[in-house]
Amino acid sequence: MRVYVDQDLCISCGLCIDTAPAVFQWNDDEKAEAVEEEVPSHVEEDAREALENCPTDAIKEMER
Repeated sequence: MRVYVDQDLCISCGLCIDTAPAVFQWNDDEKAEAVEEEVPSHVEEDAREALENCPTDAIKEMER
């Protein structure tokens, strides 16, 4: 699974960081970003939960 955060849609709510802190972090613009595009397998479930619960659908899964 590979993910990214659309910076134009992110509203800095922090839900993804709270849900999957190993996957998402704050950037210099105080918006969420993926720590790395490739999500480690042991936290994929957390990343998927964050993607599904993002209020603005800013988290996108990348095609392989």
